[in-house]
Order: sequence, then C-alpha cells, then structure tokens
Amino acid sequence: MPFIRNAWYVAAWDSEVTAEAILSRHILDEKLIFFRQPDGTVTALSGVCPHRYASLSMGRLEDGAVHCGYHGLGFDRTGACVHNPFGAPPKGMRLRSYPVVERFSAIWIWMGEPDAADPALLPDFSFNDPADYCVGQGYLLVQANWELEVENILDLSHIQFLHPTTLGSSEVANGAYEWHQDGEQIWSNRDVYGEMMRPELAGPMGVPSDRPVDRWIHTRWDAPANLAIFAGAVPAGQDRGGAPGTPTGHLFTPATQGSTHYFYSIAFPRSMGPQAEILARTQVDFLKMPFETEDLPMLEEQQRNLAGRSLRDVKLGWLPGDAAGARARNILYARIDAEAATAPSS
Repeated sequence: MPFIRNAWYVAAWDSEVTAEAILSRHILDEKLIFFRQPDGTVTALSGVCPHRYASLSMGRLEDGAVHCGYHGLGFDRTGACVHNPFGAPPKGMRLRSYPVVERFSAIWIWMGEPDAADPALLPDFSFNDPADYCVGQGYLLVQANWELEVENILDLSHIQFLHPTTLGSSEVANGAYEWHQDGEQIWSNRDVYGEMMRPELAGPMGVPSDRPVDRWIHTRWDAPANLAIFAGAVPAGQDRGGAPGTPTGHLFTPATQGSTHYFYSIAFPRSMGPQAEILARTQVDFLKMPFETEDLPMLEEQQRNLAGRSLRDVKLGWLPGDAAGARARNILYARIDAEAATAPSS
C-alpha cells in the first residue's frame, strides 16, 4: 500500500540527533540521514551518495556538511555537493533535503512536497514539551506495518486479553465505549467502572488498588499514525472533575512496508514537583515491558499472517470496538488515493 507523503512523521527523538554523529534511519522506504548544524538546527538528507551509492552514514561530519566515506564528496545542508577532493564540485550531483521541525521533544519530517510542509499541521503533542512536563521516552522498531500499530492503539479492548497482568483487567470488556470524529481527528473512548486495578497502575493515577475505581482511557488519532492516550481513574462513583488524565504518546512512522518506528512517551506536569521526574522515569520503564513482550510479538505475527498484504487487501471481521479504526482507515485511504491522483506520472 502506498504511503501518505504529505504529512508530518516523527523521525527521531530530539536527543537522538547531534552535531557529532550521523543518525541513519529508513522512513517510508527511503534511507535518510540526520545531523545537527553548528547552530543546533537539524538537517535531513537522503542517505545514499549519488556517486556510487555508498551509505553516507559511513562518512563523517565537518562544518555542517556530510562527507562520504568512500570518495570524500561533501554535501551541505541543502544537499548540494560543496566539496570534491579531485576537482570542482559537480553541480548535478546532489542529495534530496527534507523539511524538518523540532517540536514536542521530537524531530518531525515532511516526506512529500516541500512547499506543503506547514508546521501548523503538526498534531498537538504539547504534553511532550519538556518546559512544562517531565517526559519519559521510549523507542521500538517493530517488524509490522504501521496500520496494525494504529489499530492496536485505537481499539484498546484488547488490553484485557493481551495485557491481563499489566495494563488490563477482567472488567475492561464490560466498560462503556464510544467514538467520534472531529474533522480528520478521531477519538476512541473507553470507560471502565468498578475496576480493581493493579498497584502498578493505580499508584501513579493516585487511586487505591484495594477498592473499585472508575477508569477512563481516551485515545486521540491524527493522521497518518500519531496517537495520544489520556488515561486516569477516580474511586468508583466519584466525579472525575474534568481531569484529562495522564497522557501517553504513541507515534508511529513507517520504516518500510513491513516495519515501523514506534516512539512512545508518558508525561507528568512539572507542577507535581520532584515526583514528576520519578514517575516519568519509572512509568516509561513499566510501559516498555507490555509493549515489547506482549504487543510486539502479536503485531509481528499478524504481519507474517498478512503475507505482504495490507488491511485494505483483506476482508476483516467486525466487533463494536473496531469502529474508530475503520473510520481512520477510510480517512487514510482517501488521502492515499488523493495523493496518487495528483502525483506526476513517471
């Protein structure tokens, strides 16, 4: 299935990109490199030297330019060849450069038409802003298509069964579920009543683990694959008082058709004091276990079962919790088809 190109994707956490080393990463089946300029700004370029197709990640950085490790050609932040050890730089030899924005503790990249790369189109992940929040961050490379990742987060009814001793409980399936659409943004909301929560979950939410609580798990989706979950709990029957809950980020970027970069985060407001930093660190470590040992094996097995097909290519069964994911897919497919209709013919 074609990728959506005119969209913002997370390429890296901001801490991954430095001026001292070249970060290599496949995004939308393209090999890219990332590094910082001496002034701290981020450069994103195609990662293969056009001379003999050497990987530029095997080269070196000097004065804001990347130098190929094979024949020494140097390319600046625009992708132009600015150094040739054997003579004048060849004008026709250049790399593609990509628009990037550094925001919400992440490096966002636009893989489509550069003139369409409007930062105002970035989804709101302000809870990842370190100025106001202590943020725990994680990363996984999952050998599964990004569509499966989106479905996994939009339909959290699975947590009772896939995560019975970590994130779920036996009461989840009996909870209330609703979804709604706001423009191209989708919300998938699950509310569980009278739930007995494990101490590892109850403690950070500030509720007891020895008595019933009411938990909400509300998920927001922005195309193509940027999701946020707002989860919280109160003692059973108590009004939640408009509290949004603890936010977690689930940002998926296609690496290839069969693999996905998964950037996840959890945030606690700095107004909590020193406890916020402790919770951010311990809770992101807690989340890593179910993501890595429960979600990941299931998603990768699904990918193998699809045998190279996308969800668009197969007939899927239907449960009530599938509604939000189905609507998200319709939005995605409409955007994919629209891009294909306007793409220049080769």
